[in-house]
Amino acid sequence: MKRRDLEHLIRAAGAIAESDLIVIGSQAILGQHPDAPAEALRSIEADLIPVQFPERWALIDGAIGEGSPFHETFGYYADGVEERTAVLPTGWRKRLVPVRNENTHGVTGYCLEVHDLLISKYVAGRPKDMEFTAAVTGAGLADLETLLSRLEDTPVEPDQVALVSARIHRDFAPRD
Repeated sequence: MKRRDLEHLIRAAGAIAESDLIVIGSQAILGQHPDAPAEALRSIEADLIPVQFPERWALIDGAIGEGSPFHETFGYYADGVEERTAVLPTGWRKRLVPVRNENTHGVTGYCLEVHDLLISKYVAGRPKDMEFTAAVTGAGLADLETLLSRLEDTPVEPDQVALVSARIHRDFAPRD
């Protein structure tokens, strides 16, 4: 996905839900880093939460979600999701990065800040999440100390803190 594709999804989903949106999935990277490395942009979906009407997430899914005519036409799609989809550090809403321009037709897509996004991916821990975190940290788009600080402010169990910390340190270890 490219930044213009995300802007298209923000425009379309915003019209469907009559709402601004929060972008919480991996493609939120495009808010802060429109030229993120290709390895971080492999996903063809954007996870979107309607701000004003959170319950309208299913409308987005039905209209422009996976397998829809929109998806078939453009090759990417939106996943309407609920806020509880991601585990995020305290204060994440204050750090959202707005995307609003002529391509979004006045709809604002509030993208997760890169460190908040990475913490959500480290907590999820799926193979695709670990590939994403490695690509983003390998490109120098995140700071180790900021990630560790955000981890301290993330509502996870103590044993999960150790696991997430190990994942973070692995991405910052020197590579041969």
